[in-house]
Amino acid sequence: MRRTGDRLRIAGQLIDTSTGAHLWADRFDGTLANIFDLQDLVASSIVGAITPKVEEAEIERAKRKPTESLDAYDYYLRGLAAFDRTITNRSVTDEALRLFMKAIERDPEFAIAYARAARCYATRKSNGWMANPAEEIAEATRLARRAVELGWDDAVALSYGGYVLGYVGGDLDDSAACIDRALFLNPNLAAALGTSSWVKACLGEPDKAIEHAALAMRLSPLDPRLFAWQFNTGLAHFCAGHYEDAAAWAARSLRHQPNYPSAMRVMAAGQVMSGRTAEAQGTIARLCQLDPALRLSNLADILPPFRRPDDRNRYIEALRMAGLPE
Repeated sequence: MRRTGDRLRIAGQLIDTSTGAHLWADRFDGTLANIFDLQDLVASSIVGAITPKVEEAEIERAKRKPTESLDAYDYYLRGLAAFDRTITNRSVTDEALRLFMKAIERDPEFAIAYARAARCYATRKSNGWMANPAEEIAEATRLARRAVELGWDDAVALSYGGYVLGYVGGDLDDSAACIDRALFLNPNLAAALGTSSWVKACLGEPDKAIEHAALAMRLSPLDPRLFAWQFNTGLAHFCAGHYEDAAAWAARSLRHQPNYPSAMRVMAAGQVMSGRTAEAQGTIARLCQLDPALRLSNLADILPPFRRPDDRNRYIEALRMAGLPE
């Protein structure tokens, strides 16, 4: 920390002592007059920035170990490494699910492994990959409920388990309760804020959704889940009737995950509702190349569980106007 007059500068750095690798660094400026605000900013920034970097470092460490010696946490980290590469590759998602289930076999009380396994089923749903929807929805819900039961004091397990209960299980009230508890346990956890932005959008609270997504992105700007929070922001803007903003945020999400169908749907809906019909038709054409079976008639299988009927009706009508086949 340096002080010049009433000005303060605080610098921080995180090093992995086992490898010497630089994981994180930042600096913060303020004044003595706002010392407590500066203290809060430093604390929240460190928590948000360090968590994904430590995860990345642990993933790399797990990769260096021989497969034969992996324990439950190693399987979990290997699953996380696979899942974070992409959510638009079916084989990668299947491999992540297999590894998370291996972690559960090694430790049947590993709450976050249940939550991440359940999250793989949510990815299958959003991409239209469920071969047997009834069975897979039941399994995803079972895993998510086990995650939140075992992890009632684990903010990460509550965040992802709660998300799956909402999106796959269709229970927005339980979803919101789990995610709210995650935020109670750790108000600076970007994952909890990110999933909260999704559930708030679905509940018809777009302003709060946008606020939570923005805070998640500020706390963890290099997070591998950034694309999801950008999508959530676009979804919230659509619910609020801000169609240009909806399309713009969905486009940002697609820059990180170019084949992300959820973002394509929001982008097409925002484009057509803001009068950009030709662009919307082009987006729908891309979407249908990824998911040729998608139709208005089966759209309900993958839609977010909107609480407000008007949000759902406008979204479906927008996709109809954009050219999604009947």
